[in-house]
Amino acid sequence: MPKRFLIIITGLCLFTTIKLDAQEMDFGGMAGGTYYMGELNPGKQFFMTRPAFGGLLRYNFDSRWAARLNVLFGRVAGDDAVSKANELRNLRFRSAITEISIIGEFNFLDYFTGSQVNFFSPYLMGGLGYFTFNPKAPYGGEYLELFDKNTEGGKSDYKLYGAAAIFGFGIKYSVNSKIGLALEWGMRKTFTDYLDDISQQYYIDFNTVTTITEEEILSDPSVKPHSPDQYRGNPDNNDWYSFAGLTISYRFRLGEKTTCQEFEK
Repeated sequence: MPKRFLIIITGLCLFTTIKLDAQEMDFGGMAGGTYYMGELNPGKQFFMTRPAFGGLLRYNFDSRWAARLNVLFGRVAGDDAVSKANELRNLRFRSAITEISIIGEFNFLDYFTGSQVNFFSPYLMGGLGYFTFNPKAPYGGEYLELFDKNTEGGKSDYKLYGAAAIFGFGIKYSVNSKIGLALEWGMRKTFTDYLDDISQQYYIDFNTVTTITEEEILSDPSVKPHSPDQYRGNPDNNDWYSFAGLTISYRFRLGEKTTCQEFEK
């Protein structure tokens, strides 16, 4: 390399930054459980928790802030006979949940996977998710989809997908320079009251029907049928679902650092 050109490059290195920082990222999986809160479970955390799993891709802005893309697969369930919320109502359901979300994270300590100083840190999380669901209930030895059964009369007035506000907390732990673990609990506030297919009034008057259909049984399986003006649920409160579990991630880099020493080779 000509000496004059080397001097110019060296000077630029002294007065400017010629560096491309590697982008720290993590990818991994998660496993744990999902549960629901709504008409069939008004207030018990972790009630009727079902297995869940998923994957994540995390971009680390620095040692405090990160953002990640989540994919989550889980199940939720509720049962009046188990929760004792309203045994006379005698309703129950289960539903698969599929979620795609973007979540921001804030570490309380200067944490990164491989750190020799802060090898663990509590963190807060928050974001938005898009999820799909499909409530089902047992009938005749199988589980039937409730969306098409119009259990509250007329055409079902909800969609089998929706948005959720996500917030929660956890703690991260660096196993070594590449592997990180995290234990977290994230709650999802949905904008639907039909995660369990329950919200409005009964619509059947059993005193006027001669043949009882499966729709009518799924709407009101109680021993003593309700009148059409009574409420099956509370339309003023939307449903929630939550995920709690363990994540494991692998740290890698996109791009490598370029320094002035490379120009001297």
